[in-house]
Amino acid sequence: MYKRHLEEQLWEALGFMPIVLLRGARQTGKTTLAKAVCAAEGKYNYISFDHLPSLGAAKDDPVGFISRLEKPVIIDEIQRVPELFLPIKSDVDVNRIPGRYLLTGSADPLLIPKLGDSLAGRMRLLNLWPLSQGEIEGKKEGFLERVFEGAPLKIGSTTSCSKESILQRAIKGGYPSSVRLDSESQRHFWINDYIALVLQKDVMDLSRIENLTQMPHLLMLLASRVGGLLNVEELARSVKLSTMTLHRYLGLLNTLFLIHLLPPWSKNWGKRLVKSPKVYLTDTALQIFLLNMDSERLHNDSRILGSVIENFVILELLKQISWSKKNVQMFHYRDYSQHEVDIVLEGPGGNLVAIEVKSSETISSEDFKGLRNLQEAAANKFIHGILLYCGNVALPFGDKLTALPITALWN
Repeated sequence: MYKRHLEEQLWEALGFMPIVLLRGARQTGKTTLAKAVCAAEGKYNYISFDHLPSLGAAKDDPVGFISRLEKPVIIDEIQRVPELFLPIKSDVDVNRIPGRYLLTGSADPLLIPKLGDSLAGRMRLLNLWPLSQGEIEGKKEGFLERVFEGAPLKIGSTTSCSKESILQRAIKGGYPSSVRLDSESQRHFWINDYIALVLQKDVMDLSRIENLTQMPHLLMLLASRVGGLLNVEELARSVKLSTMTLHRYLGLLNTLFLIHLLPPWSKNWGKRLVKSPKVYLTDTALQIFLLNMDSERLHNDSRILGSVIENFVILELLKQISWSKKNVQMFHYRDYSQHEVDIVLEGPGGNLVAIEVKSSETISSEDFKGLRNLQEAAANKFIHGILLYCGNVALPFGDKLTALPITALWN
């Protein structure tokens, strides 16, 4: 079992909230982590709704099911029985005992209509992403803390980093089962079965959308647009769906943690809400499979290689944000003059760390153009601009501007 960095936050949440929801895509390790809590605590009952008799009993009589259930309890795959949310709310309103319910879900119940408000103020939400590189290597990353606290970046230091090594990490992805597989062909079959499971089981559980046969094609198109602005009208034409239906499809993929939409950053909060997000997949092994790529083809396609490495960095930062004690939000930046920055991290008080991602092993001052533009726009809120690249040396490029190997994210 991999040591999960979110475990500390999980134990803390169980100590003061009556309901804790551990949410994330299938096969990220939610059940394994929940059972580890169950074993360590020794007092938790465990119910899984992948067990059909339990599923049937809960759906048949949700109120009676909750009232007779021995607590504290771990309920696995709670999204399969949304009828339980109101009985759980009623129970904790009478018995507000910390750690009474540990729920896991492969879909985000707060995005399911009519459920979002039922547990407000009673539930702590924790996101479990696929394995981070630090979790794979058995060490805890501190990148966010270093860059926001002004810890000195070790200019001139060298570390083992190359385009090939980053690519191999991206090919393995972060699903524990995928990481353990020895070959690309084995991983191909595993991910194919994974997608089939999610689309045939979880999508059917949650939606009544017609023409779901279009979903695999939509996922492939999204994989080819990773790192690009989401243009719903153009995408709808490509998959021959109405924009309304496409919005519902995208909402469903987001609910199932298959895609991540990165919102835009602007000084003006209103503009953040109306500008287009960028789209990413929630695992690079999934992205590479959907593009029907192997390592050789990726090496020969610089555009796709760049999008895979950008997706890889986005995911590593999302994972670190999920367990960081700093309140950090992540955005992208693009102004009306088309100046862009891949990642804007906004910390408490509005302080910014901007990050650009390059798949090359060599860089120049020109690569910092977008970072310099944002540095000027953000003024004194700009803490640092970092260019993450596939080289192995940390280099200065001006005031508050630094190039770092991508491995600095976890080393």
